Amino acid sequence: MKLNDDELAKIRMQISFLHVTLIRDAFFTLACAWYGEQLNICRDTSYQTKAEVDTRISIKANILYHIIAKGFQNSIQCYDRCSLGIVGSTMTTHVLQTFKACLEFPHDAPYGPSFMQTSLKSITCTKRALPHPFPAHPLKPFIIQRIARFFRSSGGEYLPLDSLQRTSSSSQTPIDAHATSSSAAVGGSTPPGALTSRLRAANSNNDNNPFTSSSDPPEFLNATSSSSNRETRFDPFQHQQDIRNQHRRANGDRNATSEPTFFRSEEMSLIQLYIPAEVAQPTVSELGELGMIQFRDLNPDVNAFQRSFVNEIRRFDEMERQLRFFTLQIGKAGIHIRGSLPSSYMTHPPSRQELDDIEARLCEHENRLVQLNSSHEAIQRRYWELVELRHVLREATYFLEEAASHQEEIRRSLDEPDARLLDDLETGPSQEAQGMGLTLGNVTGVIPRSKMQIFERVLWRTLRGNLYMNTAEIDEAVVDPSKDTAVEKSVFMIYAHGREILAKIKKIAESLGSTLYTVDTSADRRQEALQDVSRHIEEFDSVLHNTAQTRHQELLRISGNLTAWMTIVKKEKATYHTMNQFNYDGHRRCLIAEGWCPTNEINTIQTALRTVTERSGSTVPSILHELRSHREPPTFHKTNKFTAGFQAIVDAYGMARYREVNPGLFTTISFPFLFAVMFGDVGHGILVLILGIYLVLNERKLASVDSEMFGMVYGGRYIILLMGAFSIFTGMMYNDIFSRALPFFQSGWKFNVPEGYDGKTVLVAEPTGYTYPFGIDYAWHGTENYLLFTNSYKMKMSVILGVIHMSFGICMVYFNAKFYRKPIDIIGGFIPQLLFMQCLFGYLVIMIIYKWTVNWFETDAAGNSLHNSPPSLLNTMIYMFLSPGSVNDGDKLYSGQGFIQGLLVLIAFICIPWMLFLKPYYLKHEHNKARVMGYHQPSENHVRISTDSNHTDEAGGAVVAEDSEEHEEEFEFSEELIHQVIHTIDFCLGCISNTASYLRLWALSLAHAQLSEVLWTMTLGMAWGFTGPVGVFMTIVMFALWFSLTIFILCGMEGLSAFLHALRLHWVEFNNKFYMGTGYGFEPFSFATVLSEKD
Repeated sequence: MKLNDDELAKIRMQISFLHVTLIRDAFFTLACAWYGEQLNICRDTSYQTKAEVDTRISIKANILYHIIAKGFQNSIQCYDRCSLGIVGSTMTTHVLQTFKACLEFPHDAPYGPSFMQTSLKSITCTKRALPHPFPAHPLKPFIIQRIARFFRSSGGEYLPLDSLQRTSSSSQTPIDAHATSSSAAVGGSTPPGALTSRLRAANSNNDNNPFTSSSDPPEFLNATSSSSNRETRFDPFQHQQDIRNQHRRANGDRNATSEPTFFRSEEMSLIQLYIPAEVAQPTVSELGELGMIQFRDLNPDVNAFQRSFVNEIRRFDEMERQLRFFTLQIGKAGIHIRGSLPSSYMTHPPSRQELDDIEARLCEHENRLVQLNSSHEAIQRRYWELVELRHVLREATYFLEEAASHQEEIRRSLDEPDARLLDDLETGPSQEAQGMGLTLGNVTGVIPRSKMQIFERVLWRTLRGNLYMNTAEIDEAVVDPSKDTAVEKSVFMIYAHGREILAKIKKIAESLGSTLYTVDTSADRRQEALQDVSRHIEEFDSVLHNTAQTRHQELLRISGNLTAWMTIVKKEKATYHTMNQFNYDGHRRCLIAEGWCPTNEINTIQTALRTVTERSGSTVPSILHELRSHREPPTFHKTNKFTAGFQAIVDAYGMARYREVNPGLFTTISFPFLFAVMFGDVGHGILVLILGIYLVLNERKLASVDSEMFGMVYGGRYIILLMGAFSIFTGMMYNDIFSRALPFFQSGWKFNVPEGYDGKTVLVAEPTGYTYPFGIDYAWHGTENYLLFTNSYKMKMSVILGVIHMSFGICMVYFNAKFYRKPIDIIGGFIPQLLFMQCLFGYLVIMIIYKWTVNWFETDAAGNSLHNSPPSLLNTMIYMFLSPGSVNDGDKLYSGQGFIQGLLVLIAFICIPWMLFLKPYYLKHEHNKARVMGYHQPSENHVRISTDSNHTDEAGGAVVAEDSEEHEEEFEFSEELIHQVIHTIDFCLGCISNTASYLRLWALSLAHAQLSEVLWTMTLGMAWGFTGPVGVFMTIVMFALWFSLTIFILCGMEGLSAFLHALRLHWVEFNNKFYMGTGYGFEPFSFATVLSEKD
């Protein structure tokens, strides 16, 4: 039995309209492949009954949903943006309810995902009609191309559904013929309403139809359900990178994703954009998602309040104020704000209608919340006033009941100035007091306890003691609704003569924040008032609770959308703020923008512009031109999570000039190594390495920690990792493990200890002929001359490392001069500087290494010494200048030393005028030569010509743009000469001072080793002197003390000290040899940066 036309049409419609607007292109591929598979099912004669077909389709739908739900959990949350063509949201509900059952579907079931993946490869349709057009999607062109290639590779052909409908009936496939005969084809003559009614009627006739369900939305799509409530933290920078990669793949530009060299900054281009006015907002929004263009302000002279989009910015300012108000209220209520974002808020900019809806919802929520807050505050204030009144009535009863027995004290307090102001007795005006002939009045109220003493002193001095006062503390804190804080208060009752005095007391009490109450003298009426107050308190407590619950529910509803609203508002505000920097061409009805972007990303930007044009359906595309300019471009170094920390160290000193050699590349190795030279200890290095490994392995979890101090540590996690690794290496060089030495290899020294050695006589070790392969021999530890040896070793090593580091910096001058095509910087800068450095301090390094290689105590066969005593290199360097060409016999290292040292000194002195005069006079010669040939300085207003010669204006001329912000400075020989004098003096003196500055490597290494030794000796060394149970206890205590001090002092304080000194060596001693650092950073318009900024 075959299916009739109506049934086939019903199934075809159920499948054809099954396409949901999600952000993942794989979903579209799966959906369309599944669609083709269902067409095979419908044509296959092996399925004899409609129930079997329905069951098959239901299973396939479950499998597809399983893949979608498990693979794209974030995307499925955007159910409000689903689209099922003309069928509408009702079919969305039906399909998604059917898909819901697949959440528990086994992966390895007969019709599980594994079967689905296999079946996708075996589709044999000759023609496949895909749902077309696709819903709005940023990757629409790429997805269509990808799906078309998928179907062609499997033997089919891509035919959009609307193109099939426009073909004649003779060219239709059998499937399309079935659809046409049933008048259910998309885009046919059947109106959408009739088609929907017909589909619902078909669904109602089949009780077993898997798509038949209630019209209520599925539970798993509710914002409060457990399946969608899993919070995935939105990373704006990762989302920005995803958008970039999508456009690169769509453009087929694979080179754009390659890793940068990091040796120089990225090549930048100045571009000009012509954006049609009708698509300006979505275009700028898409460019903000990319984050690749640093726009220039083309309206610098226009006031901020006179720009084009000031009204829009004011609108978003108001919405941002409302969101900050919501955030404050939610924070006070202790409600968690979800940080996850549905994908619908990350793909397309909202439409004007959506923004209007958001603004209306924000106003509605604000008005309701303000009303609830006002009601809550008013009810709360009245509630606590009643609480205070209840305490006043209770305390007043005690006062008045005892008044009769203390009439004399009241009289004396009112009539005698020396009477006490306060009394422990609680008294008050009563009938008995009036019977004494005293006309008394009282003032009763509540005052904050912190102001009670001030209140007493002011009353005493004002009324001169003519009053009687009683107080009692309220045992519960009273809440101040205006400040939402608890305040401790006290009840007071004051007796005095006359109306004027009572009025004065009331004014003083009110000025100090008191609340006054009237208390009846009748006990019955007081009791009745107390009962009424208690009843009102219970009523207000119930109302207060209900109001708080309503307010809490309102805040819960707001918190669910707060992150999304804040994201939209920030993006839109930044978009219009950027658009305010553009020029508006009224004749062409377009916005003109200029900005800097990486040259290798221009194709990606053009792809993004085409995507926006196609998505919006505009007939006028945006145009991009690359311009030429004399302006210095911004500096942009592409970094990753490893290099970002090292680049931040360099940028803190100064931003590199455009395309200048980037010291950050070398800092990745030199910085942790120089740190390790000062921090060298295997044990301490292991502790630092463990911290670095922990930060790296848990970087995703720790990225959400909101702490400025921890943020600096987290940003340098890879620096910490390398510092720990290099510290282990240098610690093995020093053979230091928590100030102890370990015998890694056989020692090259041997101590011959005689019998009966008393331990006081100094023994001299004898060499064994074996050379320790790596680091310092462990035999040196504990010897008398260990400190003398390590001082000499580390000091000379510091000088060697310093000279190598600075010489490498001078070599970078050559690469900069070659890149900027300035041969004079090579001839008049690099060569004399390198000669000067090597003739003096390079020669010192050679002497140090030569002195290390010579055995100064070597003797001949007769036992005579072959060398003099080791010469002092310090004296050699001093007399090298004082008496050039001659060397004392005691300071002689090699034959011919005097001649070579004299020659080196002569070359060093020649380099000084070489550096001083060559460059200024060469520049003067070139300037005069240019003037003779008729050239002149560029005018202040020069132009930048477009590199696109095909684009012309209406008159046919090339597109140009004025460039009037910068011009070359006029050459002044005197200024150039003064500058070169300063530079030469700074370099020559700096070579001496900077070389001495590297001795800090020796000093801090020595201090670190000695402090570690002292800490070990004063803790564990003392503990091991005890034996028995006391020794065990002391060892445990001292180990805890030693470990704590090691962490906080040696690793914390000493580590920070070594870090700062390594920073100084790179900033001052290394960078000043070649690094200008006068550029400005690339700050593109980026939503990722906008969203990451704190309010």
